[in-house]
Amino acid sequence: MDDFLIARNPEQDSTLPYLVRISLGDGVVLKAKDVWPRTSKLYCHRTHEWPEDAEIIERVATRSCSSRGAAIDLVLDRRRESRSQFVMTRIRGGRPAIFWQTARTTKQARPNVDLPTARAQGVADLPILVDSHERYPWRFTHQQAVTERRGLPAGDYAVTDGDRIVAAVERKSLADLVSSLTSGKLTYLLAELSDLPRAAVVVEDRYAQVFALDRVRPAVVAEAIAECQARFPAVPIFFAENRQLAQEWTYRFLAAAREELRTGPATGEEIATMAAGNPAPPSAATPGEIREWAREHGWTVSDRGRIPTDVRRAFEESA
Repeated sequence: MDDFLIARNPEQDSTLPYLVRISLGDGVVLKAKDVWPRTSKLYCHRTHEWPEDAEIIERVATRSCSSRGAAIDLVLDRRRESRSQFVMTRIRGGRPAIFWQTARTTKQARPNVDLPTARAQGVADLPILVDSHERYPWRFTHQQAVTERRGLPAGDYAVTDGDRIVAAVERKSLADLVSSLTSGKLTYLLAELSDLPRAAVVVEDRYAQVFALDRVRPAVVAEAIAECQARFPAVPIFFAENRQLAQEWTYRFLAAAREELRTGPATGEEIATMAAGNPAPPSAATPGEIREWAREHGWTVSDRGRIPTDVRRAFEESA
């Protein structure tokens, strides 16, 4: 039986950057979004020819490949990521589509939980901005929200108070998180997010899956995540179990953040009536507030990146 092949798609402007060849009949060639459906099912598109000069990035022996109704079952000769399925279906408008999935991604698409339908923070139809660069955005169809596409300075989803963005969430698959960590891009992203009053990163996977990675050392990824959290404590990295739960968490976080910033800190009278008598300490200043203070007091600081230690120390001493 022929090998299962994965190659780079020579079409530079394609949104499906990979080609896969399935050893069924004379061979089935598909364009694919990724090299394996690790966190969610992958959209694929049929193409007729395998390029003669294809840049092959992976070749795996095929143990079995069979057609069953509208599905192709594939079993590869390797320990991990060996079983998957290609399902032929139709999407909006009756257009034919193919989805590449595994048992795990199928289970993730249908979590064994009932998501709540109650509105977040009592807000009906929460307006959520979706970054125009988000290729496959969440639609929040299960939540009481409305979305609007717009270019965002940081994050993929955001809410505003008036014209000001007050909270944003960056969405990551585990593969994207690992890539951003190893390339160093995540540090710059977290610095941009920390300039907002409230921000977070949500990952469409469980933290336990970090230690199941096989293309990079799990300890390296875990250490990098810990370093990012220590350096940017105001921007939590939250691991949800799957896409639906990540979307639900994002919806409620954005609503809660907007409400918190709208109502403002408790008044003196409210603090006095607290039963415990131990109010929470004031929240730390955001990088944006420190930069504004620094410029007013003659310091030169950049719009992005890490704030110099001497500037931060001077700010803390002046408080």
